[in-house]
Amino acid sequence: MWRYAARRILMTIPIALGVSAICYALILLAPGDPIQSMLPPDATPEEVAYLKKAYGFDKPVPVQYFLWLMRALSGDLGASIQTHRPVALEVMTALSNTFIIAVGAVLLAFTLAFVMGTIAAYHVGKPTDRALTGVAVMGVSIPNYWLGIVFIIIFAVKLGVLPATGMGSQGSANFNIFDWAQLKYAVLPILTMAMTPLGIIMRSTRAAVADVLNQDFIQMLRAKGLRPFAVLRHAVRNALPQVLTVMGLQLGYLVGGSILIETIFAWPGTGFLMSKAILTRDVPLLQGAILVLAMAFVTINLAVDLLQAAIDPRIKRA
Repeated sequence: MWRYAARRILMTIPIALGVSAICYALILLAPGDPIQSMLPPDATPEEVAYLKKAYGFDKPVPVQYFLWLMRALSGDLGASIQTHRPVALEVMTALSNTFIIAVGAVLLAFTLAFVMGTIAAYHVGKPTDRALTGVAVMGVSIPNYWLGIVFIIIFAVKLGVLPATGMGSQGSANFNIFDWAQLKYAVLPILTMAMTPLGIIMRSTRAAVADVLNQDFIQMLRAKGLRPFAVLRHAVRNALPQVLTVMGLQLGYLVGGSILIETIFAWPGTGFLMSKAILTRDVPLLQGAILVLAMAFVTINLAVDLLQAAIDPRIKRA
C-alpha cells in the first residue's frame, strides 16, 4: 500500500508542474494589459514602467514564470492588483466557501445517485429502471445555470422560503453550516450543483452494479441460496471503487467549475472570485486562483486513488 501511495504521489509532481506552466501561459496570452487598468488614461510612460517593474512584468516570460513558481512553492502568490491583499489569503478564503457547496452537492448527489443506481441495476429493463434512468438523463441534460435561475424564481421570488443570493448577514468569516439561518443561503447553490453529478454518478452506479450482478460469482451466490439483499450487498461492494472514481472526479469538477453557479447566487467562492478577476484583469489573483484550483483537483484525484486502493486490494498490484 505504501509503495503504491508513494508512486502515485511522485506521479503528481510533473502533472502539477505542467498545469502551473499551462495556467501561467494562458493568462499571459489573454488580451489586455493589467497595468493599464491600474492607471488613468493620461499616465506617463515612467509610471507605466514603474508599475511593470513593481509587479515583475518587465522581465522575460520564462523568468517571470520561474520567479512566480518559486514564490508559489513558498506560499506567496503575490498581491491582488485591485485590492492589494495577498492572493493566497483571498483564494483560500474563497476556496473554503466553494468547498461548502461543492462537498454538500457531491454528498447529496452521491447518496441519492447510489441508491437510485443500485435500484435501477437490480431492475434492469423494467419500468423502475426506465424512470430512474430518465431522471439521470434530465440531470445531465439540464444546464445548471438555467436551473439555478429557475430555483431562484420558484423558491426565492414566488415562495419566499429561501434566500436568492449571498452568504448571509454574518458573511463567510463566521459562516456556520449548523445554523439554519446561515445554512439556508447554501441550499439553492447545493441543489443546483448536485443535479449534474446526480445524473452522472447514478448512470455510473447502474452500469457498475449491473455488470457485477451478471458475473459468475454472483450466480454462484444465488445458486447457494443467498438472499437477494445479501447478493446485492456483494455486488455493491465490488462496484464501489468504480463509483468512487466518478464521485472524486465530480467533486473536482464542481470545485473548479463553479464559476457560473457562484456568479448567479453571488456566492463568494473561487468561481465568483475568478469572474471578478477576469473583469478587472487582475492577473496575479487569476493566476493564483487557477493554480490553487488545479492543485485541488489533482489532490482530490490522488485521494480517490488511495481510497480505491484501500477498499480494493487488487488495485495495489496494478
